Amino acid sequence: MAPGLPIAMDRPHFIGIGGAGMSGIAKILAQRGARVAGSDAKESATAEALRAHGATVHIGHAAGHLADDASCVVVSSAIRQDNPELARAAELGIPVVHRSDALAALMEGLRPIAVAGTHGKTTTTSMLAVSLTELGAQPSYAIGGDLDAPGSNALHGEGEIFVAEADESDRSFHKYAPEVAIVLNVELDHHANYASMDEIYESFETFAGKIVPGGTLVISADHEGARELTRRVTGVKTVTYGEAEDADVRVLKIVPQGLKSQVTVVMDGRELTFAVSVPGRHYALNAVAALAAGVALGLAADELAPALAAYTGVKRRLQLKGEEAGVQVIDSYAHHPTEMTADLEAMRGAAGDDRRILVVFQPHLFSRTQELGKEMGQALALADASVVLDIYPAREDPIPGITSALIIEAARAAGADVTAVHDKTEIPEVVAGMAKPGDLVLTMGAGDVTDLGPLILDRLSHK
Repeated sequence: MAPGLPIAMDRPHFIGIGGAGMSGIAKILAQRGARVAGSDAKESATAEALRAHGATVHIGHAAGHLADDASCVVVSSAIRQDNPELARAAELGIPVVHRSDALAALMEGLRPIAVAGTHGKTTTTSMLAVSLTELGAQPSYAIGGDLDAPGSNALHGEGEIFVAEADESDRSFHKYAPEVAIVLNVELDHHANYASMDEIYESFETFAGKIVPGGTLVISADHEGARELTRRVTGVKTVTYGEAEDADVRVLKIVPQGLKSQVTVVMDGRELTFAVSVPGRHYALNAVAALAAGVALGLAADELAPALAAYTGVKRRLQLKGEEAGVQVIDSYAHHPTEMTADLEAMRGAAGDDRRILVVFQPHLFSRTQELGKEMGQALALADASVVLDIYPAREDPIPGITSALIIEAARAAGADVTAVHDKTEIPEVVAGMAKPGDLVLTMGAGDVTDLGPLILDRLSHK
């Protein structure tokens, strides 16, 4: 067994092992020498990647999948209490561990950077992982998406730094004790778990309170929710970043350069200019957050800034899926109005005024649609035309009266050209009928809308 492997996780069983967060932890444990097993609802590339690391992955959930000698069962908040493997664990007396506890254990003895915020966690974590790797720091990392390079969401590195997303959705980020914590923004989301902004602030305050003595909170100076959190947090060294005049790391300018940007900041009284290899103001600010965090950990800004250019993207974060018939298809994970607006503005900046932006949007969660459906519709008004699918339920049961019609009505009220399509199989034909050479098509949402990109490209190839 490799040094640093928690003994309780030398034979872990993951229920839902194919999930973005779960698979990363499973990969790191396998790389550290654990005998990893688990189950997932369906076959996937992630399942195959885990098998390549030596893990046993079962498809479907059944009591018999859980080995009698498993040392623990790892679950996420999405696993229902009636899961047969969970019931079998209770029968056998096998400890059940939340994925956040497993991740916290993996970070023990290392120098963690925990990236939190309502939006941008995956991108910022990825930027740090890639740039630190570029510098030869050999970090470990656990990310909620697959990097374009090296194509994985997790790695056990030989260095002392561990970079991880810190998920606020179920308050599980309270489990971590980072040396550096990043808070990118603070907004009300995850309405099934948070009833008000006060609850959100309290949760983020608790997270900030977990920073180890002598550690640093890196936090946005631009976002009002983050500024309010800064006012509330005491007893922690704080470094602010952004375009605000009072930011400690102040962004002087962000210059779009096609699908890239050039950023100039002032740090410690001197200017520093560096490239960001993805488009959009929000991604440029994510890079500045990563830069500030690395410097807080003791890295040289002059070395880290150019290394950030090595980050070329994360799958599903404005990922180019291909081009056919003069139409580019891009995949966006945006599912909250702020994220939707940011990605659409980034695409508008990259496309200019001569190219149309068409969106295929799949709302994610009934609770989110209930609370933010109007704002989602208003965001879609930034596109030239949109197609809206039915709500992707994920872990939720339907809420009476809550449908994608709420978004469509709001979009039309905002002047948007929007069409409802209830059958996903019709989307390739619908988009092929709408798209013209030079158009950009965005498949947008956190559900299985991502699967439509290749199908749209295939249909476009036959126009």
